[in-house]
Amino acid sequence: MTSKTAQNLHAIAIQTPSLLKGPTPMATPATMMPAPASTATVVKEGWLYKRGEHIKTWRSRYFILKSDGTLDGYKTRPDLKTQAEKSNEFTVRGCQIMSIDRPRPYTFIIRGLQWTTVIERMFHVDDEEERKGWVDAIRSVANKLNEEELYQMDPPLPPDDDCEMGSIAEDELLSEKIPVYGTSTDRISGKMKVTLENFEFLKVLGKGTFGKVILCREKSTAKLYAIKILKKDVIIQKDEVAHTMAENRVLKTTNHPFLISLKYSFQTVDRLCFVMQYVNGGELFFHLSRERIFPEDRTRFYAAEIISALGYLHSHGIIYRDLKLENLLLDKDGHIKIADFGLCKEDITYGRTTKTFCGTPEYLAPEVLEDNDYGHAVDWWGTGVVMYEMICGRLPFYNRDHDILFTLILMEEVKFPRNISLNARSLLSGLLVKNPKQRLGGGPDDAKEIMAHPFFASINWTDLVHKRITPPFKPQVTSDTDTRYFDKEFTGESVELTPSDSNGPLGAIQEEPHFSEFSYQDMASTISTPSFINSNYSHHSNNSTHSHHSNHSDRDPSMQ
Repeated sequence: MTSKTAQNLHAIAIQTPSLLKGPTPMATPATMMPAPASTATVVKEGWLYKRGEHIKTWRSRYFILKSDGTLDGYKTRPDLKTQAEKSNEFTVRGCQIMSIDRPRPYTFIIRGLQWTTVIERMFHVDDEEERKGWVDAIRSVANKLNEEELYQMDPPLPPDDDCEMGSIAEDELLSEKIPVYGTSTDRISGKMKVTLENFEFLKVLGKGTFGKVILCREKSTAKLYAIKILKKDVIIQKDEVAHTMAENRVLKTTNHPFLISLKYSFQTVDRLCFVMQYVNGGELFFHLSRERIFPEDRTRFYAAEIISALGYLHSHGIIYRDLKLENLLLDKDGHIKIADFGLCKEDITYGRTTKTFCGTPEYLAPEVLEDNDYGHAVDWWGTGVVMYEMICGRLPFYNRDHDILFTLILMEEVKFPRNISLNARSLLSGLLVKNPKQRLGGGPDDAKEIMAHPFFASINWTDLVHKRITPPFKPQVTSDTDTRYFDKEFTGESVELTPSDSNGPLGAIQEEPHFSEFSYQDMASTISTPSFINSNYSHHSNNSTHSHHSNHSDRDPSMQ
């Protein structure tokens, strides 16, 4: 909000560090300090119009403000006898409240700080008296909570522990240089820890705001890996701790031939390091850009491997949420490797949902854009989008203006070229259904429903998951160190890693509060291999255990 706009506000601000709960665009909500629900009383309730955070339309919601600061919204007025489903969950603890008469009369804004990001939620009512009633009630609750917190603090501290006071001191200790010397021993187990000193660095594969990806060789084995080195301070400042830790957990615990996997993860005083096996066949985005479209047979092969991998994730309660061509890599033989697990959501089995707005705009499912709860069906929408790109050579919905793009995704029916086969049209139409409950794969059978579609009649799913089907295209790499499918802007750079300013062997350190339980150095996976493929979808039973296939992502959402 500009300073000029701020001058026009009738500001009724509570001058404390503020914190507002709710998902910010492309981010995970910060963890909030819960208030004891048993002692909370209703302060005010009634109908409000709330403007959507992403699609700027006004929606009628019934809101209940309680004495513990919670402000919950419902699509219908809650019945005291039943547990109504919440559409919105906010807190007014430590917020600012501002009255404004645009874009609609009798509007008010609740502004707060989520980690380091200022976010706003906009509401409007029908008259000034109603607005004043809500503003006064919110101000009263927020002031009371602030006074209680200040009273309890001795010496005085900021009103919420969540407000990164710990990270300020921590950031002062973070060096701008990467430590590369020394090894360390776990003080509890006595085992030698992996450090940057264990690797010889060969080429830069990618760079971004959060760090870089480097091709390296492990000195003890001479094996090639790609090491992703991320800056802790940037991860904390940009509120990406939860996404980074989720990616680490998923990499540690999954085991599927078409997913990347992890060799080691460890941390230095100022960096997080993921060591993954190197995959050098290039992004599907690169190959499709060169060829414009793929034949349906080639699309079928890639789609089958993608569906196999996503079905595996779903069967273990993980939704992926960021399917796009840039995250689909090819190994040296031409098999799919799904990369970048930073937006994965765990513990989402069939029937369970989440509501965080995240992903890549062109690939977002309608239910995400509508601020609705969503589940595993979002990944099948993404599958439909990437398959459409492969077969048709363009996105099903596109506009440079994101507001127009989102409207197209929500309202426009998908159109197909004349030369597409009936089975392909049927499959894509099923995957790109707006209603997730009616979408192909949206039911309890998940991937099996898609695998049974006539488009995949020629696929033996057991042979596929065992890599017994020859890929339709083999990348033209001449050696393991061939980086022709990586950007020459990066691969031509020299790799310079300098010691940390800190003293001592800090190649690896003990776990820190933000990144506890990060380190990992065992290829064994805690999740079994695919269990969702059965004889209904292949010529042979698929009960055997598959070998562990490791690979590497050269890009992730944080690196772009």
